[in-house]
Amino acid sequence: MGSPRPLSPISTRFFRALLLAGLAARVVVLPLAGTEDVNVWKTWSYAAVSEGVSRMYGVGGTPPVRAVVSWGERRTTVDYPPVTLYGLALAGRTYLLRDPGFRDSRWLTVFIKMPGLIGEMIVCAALFLLLRRVASVDAARTAVLFYWLNPAIWLNGAVLGYLDPWTAAPAMLSVLAAVAGLPMLAGALVAIAALTKAQGLFIAPVTALALWRSARLARVRSCALAIAGAAVTTAAVLLPYVRAGALPNVVQGVGALMRHDMLSGTAANLWWVMTWIIRASYATRDLGAWAAWTRPVRILGIRRVVELGYLNPRPFAAAMVIIVAAWAIWRARRGDVVLVLAAGALAVHAYFVLAVQVHENHLYLAVPLLAGAAAARPSLRGPFAAVSAILAANLYLFYGLGRDVPLPPRTFTVIDATVIVAALNVVTLAWHASRFAALPESVAATDSR
Repeated sequence: MGSPRPLSPISTRFFRALLLAGLAARVVVLPLAGTEDVNVWKTWSYAAVSEGVSRMYGVGGTPPVRAVVSWGERRTTVDYPPVTLYGLALAGRTYLLRDPGFRDSRWLTVFIKMPGLIGEMIVCAALFLLLRRVASVDAARTAVLFYWLNPAIWLNGAVLGYLDPWTAAPAMLSVLAAVAGLPMLAGALVAIAALTKAQGLFIAPVTALALWRSARLARVRSCALAIAGAAVTTAAVLLPYVRAGALPNVVQGVGALMRHDMLSGTAANLWWVMTWIIRASYATRDLGAWAAWTRPVRILGIRRVVELGYLNPRPFAAAMVIIVAAWAIWRARRGDVVLVLAAGALAVHAYFVLAVQVHENHLYLAVPLLAGAAAARPSLRGPFAAVSAILAANLYLFYGLGRDVPLPPRTFTVIDATVIVAALNVVTLAWHASRFAALPESVAATDSR
């Protein structure tokens, strides 16, 4: 099942044409408003250029104060790691060259989204160089197209304006650096990924295993250099906050992500199905069975679940994720880099399906990892297509094409369509795991250069 079939050759001219088509599809939608999160990024960007990033979480206080940043009539707090703020500061300063008043406009939306587009290009470059090294040129081109022409990727970044490409770029580069024998750079890139979005942490075991399998120096020395690279980078990123006396405020602000009170933050996963079941069960008495089971599902807080007499799902959810992720990484320990990519993709997929407090875009990192693995291992192309379709459906059903375009009703399937997608995602995870389990440890690399 896991042995590769010959890939259809992709001519250079056709490959370039498809890349240009993907670029054009992104450029035309950059001015779209995206989700409400884009306004949050704009507010953070303005605060970064007007106040400085080191003050955005708050400074000092016992307990640490939490700053409220503002832009016009908008007020919000900061809960993303610092590298995101550095990136938004750069985008904001660039926009100031066009509009010193930092007024809201379609151009500001484009400037905020542009780093994501650049991030997607970097992911493509990393995939190409990585797959060319460990498989073949045809596999490299296939991996790039799997990612670049993926509707879920297009919807996530260029249309809706999420920041996931900002994390995916250093994440995929870290794997490439590990395979290329650059351990210190690999560690630095892992740190950048994790300090951009918390989901970037999932690349750490992937990069570590790729480094262990590919190290040209002594393995222990390579790992030590990677840790040093991560430590130095983390220190450099946090230094402005240390100088400002704001490090506890950073910890408090980013830690707020762990305190989100929700079974599922609109992620189509196991806990979204449970949300539907619990809400419908309790609503049946007041609304009747048909109305209760066919109405749109709303987020359910974990505290409310506990109040209703159920066990706190957090430890059980965490245990399930750890078991699946640990098994995947353990199985890949003797495999080639392609198997390591596949293990990372399965770990991210398991997190998305089994963890609580997950949001609709958190499946993103599985797509480039699985694109690389599926390009070289044809048996993974089915799971890759399914994961991509689930991410695209999850994003579209909740946010459509953003605030500029009316959102279709989710009950066109009678039962909320997001519940159906969530149930399919649970089944897909089992299928994905079975395909991964059947993969051989390595595949003979072919070189069509």
